[in-house]
Amino acid sequence: MIRPLLLLLLLLSVAPTAPAQPLPDYASYPVYHGPDLGLTWRGAQATLRVWAPTAEALHLRLYAAGTGGAPLAEHPMRKAEAGTWTYTLPAGTTGFYTVQATIKGRKMAEVADPYAHAVGLNGQRGAVLNPATAQPPGWSEDLRPALKQPTDIVIGEVHVRDLSMHPQSGIRQKGKFLGVAQLGTRGPGDVSTGLDHLVELGLTHVHLLPTNDFASIDEAAPASANRYNWGYDPLNYTVPEGTYATDAADPAVRIREFKQAVENLHSQGLRVVLDVVYNHTANAARSAFEQAWCPATTTATTPTARSPMPLPAATKWPPNGPWCASSSWNRWRTGPVSTTPTASAST
Repeated sequence: MIRPLLLLLLLLSVAPTAPAQPLPDYASYPVYHGPDLGLTWRGAQATLRVWAPTAEALHLRLYAAGTGGAPLAEHPMRKAEAGTWTYTLPAGTTGFYTVQATIKGRKMAEVADPYAHAVGLNGQRGAVLNPATAQPPGWSEDLRPALKQPTDIVIGEVHVRDLSMHPQSGIRQKGKFLGVAQLGTRGPGDVSTGLDHLVELGLTHVHLLPTNDFASIDEAAPASANRYNWGYDPLNYTVPEGTYATDAADPAVRIREFKQAVENLHSQGLRVVLDVVYNHTANAARSAFEQAWCPATTTATTPTARSPMPLPAATKWPPNGPWCASSSWNRWRTGPVSTTPTASAST
């Protein structure tokens, strides 16, 4: 039995394989250095700019809701400099949007733009919302705590849900950003829990496992479904996760409650480290990287809770492509002090 098996393995090892598909010349793609990728605001008017150097066309669709329903309007975006496409929305536009690229004559999937800061339920559509309008009281004055020298740093890693889920934690909003934000909580024997416990540990920094919008949990499912994941399957990289908000369908709620958690951590002398993994993608066939930017080598995909229908084969995004220079990290802030464009950023 062993000998035939070894022979089979030997034959498989020398069998001819299909040649690898050549990768595009990423170095030849134009690099956009402007500060206005994604939705930017001038008063009540928003302009969308998306870097899509391989697209022959890019269309913007507007919707009334974050999921379901037909588009209210469709607008061709204008080809602009350095591989970008742009469209200025009428002043006062609200609701949700997607972008759809045409690449090599093929219409790609509708996705939220790669720089979205606000989305609807399950992150399927971007929200026409200025994140600066979704603020808890005192946010405009919030500053990260001072740090005298790097050798003072003591970091504790925390999962938003784990910190607050114990039934005897005394925390009201269990598993939520507001659960992290709650002060003065006590468990059995008057032990400190939640945020108060983090302070007792003597930490200077709280490293939050991914708080950005991830794909594996259906935000429409009830809390009783005991939804859980670490979050290393990102869908929208600069949007707070909906299951950690009290209302995942309201784009402003998840932003405001995340800011409240950061503000309260700051108020207790704790800096915040965000864990964002750009070289992970949950489903390439629904990834804004692939669908709006530039497909590369083919890889298999599988259905997920947020994309229940089987999807066509899609591609892997190169981790060091020219998009890095124009990343929306420059505008991803959890406080008045902007972060550094790295996998983890401290605020």
